[in-house]
Amino acid sequence: MLILILAILLVVNLLIKKDPPHFPPGPPALPFLGNIFSIESKQPHIYLTKLADVYGNVFCIRLGRHKTVFVSGWKMVREALVIHAEHFVDRPYSPMATRIYAGNSGGLFFSNGKVWRRQRRFAMTTLRTFGLAKGSMEENICQESRHLQDAMEKEEGKPFDPVPLLNNAVSNIICQIVFGRRFDYSDQDLQTMLKNLADMAYLEGSIWALLYDAFPSLMRHLPGPHNGIFSSSNSLKASIRKEIERHKLDLDPSNPRDYIDNFLIEERHNRKQDVGFMEENLVLCCLDLFLAGSETTSKTLQWGLLYLIKNPQIQGKVQEEIDRVVGQTRQPTMEDRSNMPYTDAVIHEIQRMGNIVPLNGLRMTARDTTLGGYFIPKGTTVMPNLTSVLFDKNEWETPDSFNPKHFLDDDGRFMKKEAFLPFSAGKRACPGEGLARMELFLFVASLLQKFHFSTLDGVELRTEGITGATRTPHPFEIFAKSRVDF
Repeated sequence: MLILILAILLVVNLLIKKDPPHFPPGPPALPFLGNIFSIESKQPHIYLTKLADVYGNVFCIRLGRHKTVFVSGWKMVREALVIHAEHFVDRPYSPMATRIYAGNSGGLFFSNGKVWRRQRRFAMTTLRTFGLAKGSMEENICQESRHLQDAMEKEEGKPFDPVPLLNNAVSNIICQIVFGRRFDYSDQDLQTMLKNLADMAYLEGSIWALLYDAFPSLMRHLPGPHNGIFSSSNSLKASIRKEIERHKLDLDPSNPRDYIDNFLIEERHNRKQDVGFMEENLVLCCLDLFLAGSETTSKTLQWGLLYLIKNPQIQGKVQEEIDRVVGQTRQPTMEDRSNMPYTDAVIHEIQRMGNIVPLNGLRMTARDTTLGGYFIPKGTTVMPNLTSVLFDKNEWETPDSFNPKHFLDDDGRFMKKEAFLPFSAGKRACPGEGLARMELFLFVASLLQKFHFSTLDGVELRTEGITGATRTPHPFEIFAKSRVDF
């Protein structure tokens, strides 16, 4: 009887596995389990990038019973996300996302169709209204950079972990857009939110999340780290609901202060539940804005400090340019960026080497599609591999080395590169890209204007990183010494 059951299961597995003609190739997979235990858990993006060397830039792996097509290299990723953008705009079904986002129908990241289109447009309009168009956001970032400098000065030249201070500063920018206020760095509510954000960002990109999506019926009942995804998201949603209730008490429809006010007014006037204007979706959209607007930029600044410390000659050249263009007394502004090509190039190279989002969000084909000569049926899950683009040997002169010259021409002028995709590309590109670019330039320029950064003698900073949904450096301590005294 047992042999019969096993035989039936193997037949079912073979039927499920059967691929259509001209489907992308991939490594051999175990019955039922697929390739999930072949993926290197600590650096999955490296393993998946190397698979392209064996199977080509379009290949398939199996996670449990589900097939995922990986797209690698700048040319192929561009073809999928830019040239055929409408074919790859939707998100696939995810058991994990369904549990967090109430059925894959809410928020900014996992929603599809007209809910996603309307909410994305609303979020981008709000970003422009509360800062990017009027210039008030630049002023807020400059003020926050001064708070960050003050906090570093309080370390009095002693070694310290820069991560909490960078998290505080960056999260306060998105707090001002969403909540209409900044938090003191010692505020317990802020620290609780930041801890939950960090836990979510790590676990959502871990092997545990892959296991949950591959075997949801089993994982739902098992103990393990994957449960932290849901406890952290629930805690964050509770914090956001408290802010929403606070906003309701003094909401002035004629004078909205922030994203929450704008959303509540839209909900009150239009009741457009079919495009997501309901309170529970406000919670989910705020959750996505925090994940996208704080984790990624803070991680980039962390990598920035690490690479500038490892390359003191580059740090010195940036400071020479700051001194020449801005001086040491006036605070840097966005108008300075066009006159600071080397600083701009260094920031771009930090983003490239930091590789903050090593893979990307999953996509789903909206129709039968051909990519790289392979047939990909409608409804297939597709993952663009951003690591393979940022380190594409055909696009970067020294892909594995920190080299600001990647973004400079022979005359030292800043040079854009098409294969620079830290914010992804196409219709699902990061809606906060403009804000992130502003934050990175103003924070980096103001910090290097004020401080010389170094680490403990004899310490070699590690560059392999800790990979979740985002990629973060291993813990390290720094010295921030005033350049006046240096």
